[in-house]
Amino acid sequence: MVKIYSSYSRTFGEYLLLPNLTKRDSSAANVDLRAPIVRFKADPKQGTPSANLSAISVESPVTSALMQSVSGADLSIALAKNGGLSFIFCSQSVEAQANMVRQVKNHKAGFVVSDSNVSPDATLSDVIALTEKAGHSTIAVTDNGKPTGKFLGLVTSRDYSLGRTPVDQPVTEFMTSFEDVFCGEVGIDLVAANELIWQQKLKCLPIVDKNQNLHHIVFRKDSDAHNRNPFESLDDQKRLLVGAGLNTRDYEERVPALIAAGADVLCIDSSDGYSEWQVDTIQFVRKNFPDKFIGAGNVVDKEGFLYLAEAGADFVKVGIGGGSICITREQKGIGRGQASAVIEVAEARDEYFRETGIYVPICSDGGISQDYHITIALAMGADFVMMGRYFARMDEAPGAKVRINNQFAKEYWGEGSNRARNWERYDDGSKGADGTAPANLVFEEGVDSYVEYAGTLKENLFVSLAKIRSTICNCGAMSLREFRDCARLTLVSAVSIREGGAHDVTIRDIGSEQSNV
Repeated sequence: MVKIYSSYSRTFGEYLLLPNLTKRDSSAANVDLRAPIVRFKADPKQGTPSANLSAISVESPVTSALMQSVSGADLSIALAKNGGLSFIFCSQSVEAQANMVRQVKNHKAGFVVSDSNVSPDATLSDVIALTEKAGHSTIAVTDNGKPTGKFLGLVTSRDYSLGRTPVDQPVTEFMTSFEDVFCGEVGIDLVAANELIWQQKLKCLPIVDKNQNLHHIVFRKDSDAHNRNPFESLDDQKRLLVGAGLNTRDYEERVPALIAAGADVLCIDSSDGYSEWQVDTIQFVRKNFPDKFIGAGNVVDKEGFLYLAEAGADFVKVGIGGGSICITREQKGIGRGQASAVIEVAEARDEYFRETGIYVPICSDGGISQDYHITIALAMGADFVMMGRYFARMDEAPGAKVRINNQFAKEYWGEGSNRARNWERYDDGSKGADGTAPANLVFEEGVDSYVEYAGTLKENLFVSLAKIRSTICNCGAMSLREFRDCARLTLVSAVSIREGGAHDVTIRDIGSEQSNV
């Protein structure tokens, strides 16, 4: 007998928050948005646990979707700088995805392992080629041309002049030799290293051991950048955090490569996470890399959450068919309103926590079309949200910027579209008539589209987070932990939603009006 849920399948747009008392000492600027990413143990008697207990947490409770048109290296870097976390898409070769992970981990840090190195027999042409390839202007010269070789000197743009220095000139003739480079010793902490950089007026500080072997380089610009982005998502080596997606087909090859590249957390990408294939993937990671983290999903109910949580998932993604480019519901009739899904899974997570003392964070993936929907999702119990369209609009997203009807737009396509060529995302094992992957998906679960161009990630996320902080203050809380405990939600009608926006007026477009002066 079919089981029918009697209640409607609700969306975020059907709810509003009721305000609580805002106290005099409440300030939106001081609201703590820190959110846990991976599972941890805590005492259920203490109530909603602190995000500080999680091995990985973020200052901004937002992550970017595992999509070709969203989470490339550039956006992953930008989001981590602004307190969030990206999951680099897996619908590409293992090598290409691992290289993107490395690009994020090596972008900046406190102690950087140099990935731009040459040997003493290199020439200026080698230096120029490496600079163009890596985008770095500081090149370390080591005896073996590797990051950990004996440090012989540095080459920067100040050491040569294009057009004047012969391109075949050996690097040893124009580099700044070791004897003239101010270095730090292995064991120095980051604060002391940055202090030396300022005292000595350096651009960078190579860190070497007693045998002159290079270990790291600390850059002045990284310290400056951190001061401009105090909420950066960093690992214990002060490198940017980055996640990476998996599918359930080639995980035995992909997982080791991503971990070797430095991925901080993995996540299985699937249109339906309530499957035995997901458990197989989780168990592979648990057996072979027991100290690493892996999220799973997507699910929409208690049963799906418990299945993945008990299998060892470090977080669980919630949502099927709610994305702006996702057509799973209309194609397959599978899914659920995002609000209903989050509410039920959050209740299951809390029950699981009370029974086991293990807190498994949940991620609301999809269904967000307005900034306030993020706040609604958090109020309903999501620990963090995952967004695709939101980030696809921005400069750092991989999609091309185009002009349509005199307006700029960005390309945005779904992982379930034919353009993504992402057969590995589906767990049904289907193949073409010849036993290989078909030229096109049998049917699509995503569309190829455009979204309105929005500018830089930093500008947009700053505004979105300001709205979230302000709302949390209005609800009488100063942290996500408090917010979830005190938030009050009410259902709204279509009429009340219209009432809540500008209505019965003609909006002035100041920019298009002629001056009366």
